[in-house]
Amino acid sequence: MGMLVNGRWETTPVHQGAKDAEGGVFMRRPAAFRERIERGGRFEPEPGRYHLYVSLACPWAHRTLIVRRLKGLEGQIDVSIVDSFMDDDGWAFRERRGSTLDKINHKPFLRDIYLLVDPNLTGKVTVPILWDTKEKTIVNNESRDIIVMLDQVFDAAPGSPELYPEALRPEIDRMIDANYETVNNGVYKAGFARVQAAYDEAVTKLFDRLDVLDRELATRRYLVGDRLTLADVTLFTTLLRFDPVYYGHFKCNLRRISDYENLGGYVRDLYQRPAFRADADLDQIKDHYYRSHPGVNPSRIVPKGPILDLDAPHGRDRF
Repeated sequence: MGMLVNGRWETTPVHQGAKDAEGGVFMRRPAAFRERIERGGRFEPEPGRYHLYVSLACPWAHRTLIVRRLKGLEGQIDVSIVDSFMDDDGWAFRERRGSTLDKINHKPFLRDIYLLVDPNLTGKVTVPILWDTKEKTIVNNESRDIIVMLDQVFDAAPGSPELYPEALRPEIDRMIDANYETVNNGVYKAGFARVQAAYDEAVTKLFDRLDVLDRELATRRYLVGDRLTLADVTLFTTLLRFDPVYYGHFKCNLRRISDYENLGGYVRDLYQRPAFRADADLDQIKDHYYRSHPGVNPSRIVPKGPILDLDAPHGRDRF
């Protein structure tokens, strides 16, 4: 693990990978690049102009890959995939299963992409990155911004779903916000907590929220309205990783997602759709977390299990 400090790469302990905080609480650093692609603006939505830097292991990057496929944008936006194993040099490009070399800038490390934009940058080196090949700069590295842009501003394939419809945006935003601190980031707060009280608080809030979601999904197929939205995409990428990683590695072990009556079926329902399944690589996911966090797993041994049957009947089509 590490970060850039005035343009120099410095190795940091895993619990400092986000931000130092009082009370041993993990705090995620905000994204540094927040520009928008929009018609008539500096960054026009042009086919072939933009490139995604991602990791198959990362839940935040996985969001962008799902939306890219749901919208049929594979031919407009190509991807470079960092290797799942993160050592002291951070995310790297390697010719290994589940990863690629840097197709655009031909750099060995992801940090080099950030340094192309700001040679004196101080900050974390994270995926996803939405890169502009025309201006040779980072447009945005906040997954929530990127998935909205992928849904709204590009010429999507005919028949592709609108995932952020205007009428539902307030409700979608409320759902995403409610899930972010407690679930999406909550698992990291539990896993990277430095004191018992911080861990206890994170786990309690996490499972309280999962209980609420399980009850809500007892009466409807999706989180918002009667259609698939960005709220489902953003929750799915965390839930997919829960049983194989967060349950054991991050000590979120009160219950598995597969133990929930409705959340388990909800994950299977989404996973069985091509856009969700295509980049859901559980081997890459486990390899990253168990081998890249020596402060959490000093042996770096990757467990064999669990055995998950994500193709089992989900029963969600009853709604």
